[in-house]
Amino acid sequence: MISVDGLAVEFSGRTLFENISFQVNEKDRIALMGKNGAGKSTLLKILAGVQKPTRGNVSAPKDTVIAYLPQHLMTEDGRTVREEASLAFEQLFAMEKEIESLNKELGERTDYESDEYMALIEKVSALSEKFYAIDNTNYEEDVERTLLGLGFLRSDFDRQTSDFSGGWRMRIELAKLLLKKPDVLLLDEPTNHLDIESIQWLEDFIVNSAKAVIVISHDRAFVDNITTRTIEVTMGRIYDYKVNYSHYLELRKERRVQQQKAYEEQQKMIAETKDFIERFKGTYSKTLQVQSRVKMLEKLELIEPEEVDTSALKIRFQPAPRSGNYPVIVEDLQKAYDDKVIISGVNMTIERGDKVAFVGRNGEGKSTLVKCIKNEIPFDGKCQIGHNVQIGYFAQNQASLLDGELTVFETIDNVAQGDIRTKIKDLLGAFMFGGEASLKKVKVLSGGEKTRLALLKLLLEPVNLLILDEPTNHLDLRTKDILKSALQNFEGTIILVSHDRDFLDGLVSKVYEFGGGKVREHLSTITEYLKEKKMQNLRELEKRS
Repeated sequence: MISVDGLAVEFSGRTLFENISFQVNEKDRIALMGKNGAGKSTLLKILAGVQKPTRGNVSAPKDTVIAYLPQHLMTEDGRTVREEASLAFEQLFAMEKEIESLNKELGERTDYESDEYMALIEKVSALSEKFYAIDNTNYEEDVERTLLGLGFLRSDFDRQTSDFSGGWRMRIELAKLLLKKPDVLLLDEPTNHLDIESIQWLEDFIVNSAKAVIVISHDRAFVDNITTRTIEVTMGRIYDYKVNYSHYLELRKERRVQQQKAYEEQQKMIAETKDFIERFKGTYSKTLQVQSRVKMLEKLELIEPEEVDTSALKIRFQPAPRSGNYPVIVEDLQKAYDDKVIISGVNMTIERGDKVAFVGRNGEGKSTLVKCIKNEIPFDGKCQIGHNVQIGYFAQNQASLLDGELTVFETIDNVAQGDIRTKIKDLLGAFMFGGEASLKKVKVLSGGEKTRLALLKLLLEPVNLLILDEPTNHLDLRTKDILKSALQNFEGTIILVSHDRDFLDGLVSKVYEFGGGKVREHLSTITEYLKEKKMQNLRELEKRS
């Protein structure tokens, strides 16, 4: 479907990648993996046709429909959610209008024997055949089903798109792409703004309804569930594996062991060859052998070992004073804005050392309860913070609270204490601030970079109750593993608001589900909760039918 041949991209003299070639076939579900900055998003943009390569070609059959969801969107206002999603069928509506116009013209003309009339008949026949081959008879139903699957309520359909945040507008754009039923679907971090139920709906859609898909995602469970092929972009080239992400990790580990062994053997051979040249370069009887070895070294293709994966780096939180036995006790809590009740009748007891997840659709009150716990907003009922509790809080706007005049290194150096001070450079490297990046001023960092820095800063502050609101949105898989390991070893109490199943798996042992204004406690892991949740949904579906 898509053929990539000899692709190369260069920026300011730096080669991002070169001589990349591969095929995208029908029903391929490909994960595009690699470190941040390796060129994944650039490659996706080239496949989408929104960016040109320095060299090489991307080709596809004439009628191939390619749909692309970038990380950041520029959206227009002036339409409702339903109208915006229905734009997916704009070409079909235009085709229908053209058929009507041609049929009207045929009815008005009388030159039945002319070449022009026959050409008109052929044109309307071909267009009609193409139009009726596309099943859009239930397009309104398709629009509604897709919007509901992505988390919208029926009451949202006729609201203006301008009423919604950037994350929800991203969902509208995703709905448009899915409704186009493209031949190739290109998705760059599609799960960042989706809740768990919407992610599961998207997985089902991709597996059961999509054609070819290429996705960049740091949601390991999502990638594992939908993909059958993994293309790794690293050090200017690609490695193509016909397996899902977890299997790819095993094969990559084997490849790196073999690569390191080949590198060491080559280095040994080079050293021995140079030693031979040095010893015999003035010996007449060895002249031809010396020249032969010099030429061999000049033509030798050097093996480059890939950068060492530092995911084994361990971060430990700073020791904090021990809190009381019950850091958070909530009794019959209610919060409403004007006449709209967000949550009511909330009761929960969080014990010292608990690691709990707040899950549910966006807008169901997770962040509202966090604000109540932090006493940032008024509420009815009781929320008691235990003895000696010191709260560390990470929110999406945490980045805006950083001092823009400090460098990245200074920001961390100011909070690091004890033994961890000797590992500041390693820590910064693990969070993708290695080398010169650590000397950048905070004010020039992107939003994602500021978010990562704010998270790392929090890890180094002595607290005993951590409240983290979507901490993984801008982290790659390696950095997520480092953070998860640190949280697993954290001796205090954790409240995690997250949609990332893989991150929560093995980390939390209690789940609070938000929905319909209520908060329900599940004494289970996230995996057990999701199995139970899926069963409930099936029972509800049976009742409806």
